[in-house]
Amino acid sequence: MGVRGRGPGLVLDLGMADQPKQINFTIIPDDASAEGPGGDKGPARTYSNFCSIAHTPFDLTLTFCEVMPLTEKEIKEAESDHVVRAPVRARIVVPVQFVPNLINVLQEHWRVFSESYSNVGWNKGPGPIH
Repeated sequence: MGVRGRGPGLVLDLGMADQPKQINFTIIPDDASAEGPGGDKGPARTYSNFCSIAHTPFDLTLTFCEVMPLTEKEIKEAESDHVVRAPVRARIVVPVQFVPNLINVLQEHWRVFSESYSNVGWNKGPGPIH
């Protein structure tokens, strides 16, 4: 038994060596199967405006943080330490085999988003890269 494929359409091979059988399917998120805070249906959405990435030979770790405006004290500390600490909101580990598809789908969504909101003033230029 194995799973092959790219993107949302996958092929599940259920057959024995002498009787191959394949089923084409698409994986979709099932929010009803996850439980959010307070027993709510579906996982809670988490806001993040910064992502740090680390990797091993086997996986990538995406650490999502929320960076808030700094106080005067935090600015002075950052000037001397050259470090700003941001609270981690989520840490996601993905296998390296997953990354090319993730990049492709992010590029496609960014293209559609950019075309849909090209007249919005804040969507001009590349902006900062973290």
